[in-house]
Amino acid sequence: MAGLDNALAGVGVWLQANLMVDIVRIVRPVTGDPVLNPDTGQLEYPEPELVYEGTGAVIAAGAPGGISSLPSSTLPWTEETMSPARLFTPLTAPMAARDDLVTVVTVHNPANTALLGRIWFCQDPGRASTVEVVRVTPMDMKQAARGGTP
Repeated sequence: MAGLDNALAGVGVWLQANLMVDIVRIVRPVTGDPVLNPDTGQLEYPEPELVYEGTGAVIAAGAPGGISSLPSSTLPWTEETMSPARLFTPLTAPMAARDDLVTVVTVHNPANTALLGRIWFCQDPGRASTVEVVRVTPMDMKQAARGGTP
């Protein structure tokens, strides 16, 4: 397959130059108990571990998903929608793990800020394949309360 890898190398370069034009951040949530901050006297969780910050793209994965429960004001839970997406990062980027959090730090077009302020959960580690041109990680958007932001 080395010949196919060589043939597709230009595709990876093109995708990085023309599609992965935003700056994304992947962090790993901290597990464990909070730690006492002696300066404030408050219990604080340590900062999440930075996995990657660099070029990337968040691509919607088809139409928005359905509702996983029937909406009703009488139910003791709220409906959850699915908003699947794919994260594209260079193959040199570290592989995200399940439950890592992804945010878009900077968008290439300042007039298009819809990606800013949203948070996605990595559903699985980055995909692996015999032939790859970019790393693809499946995600789902963290849902906000009705009328709010994530």
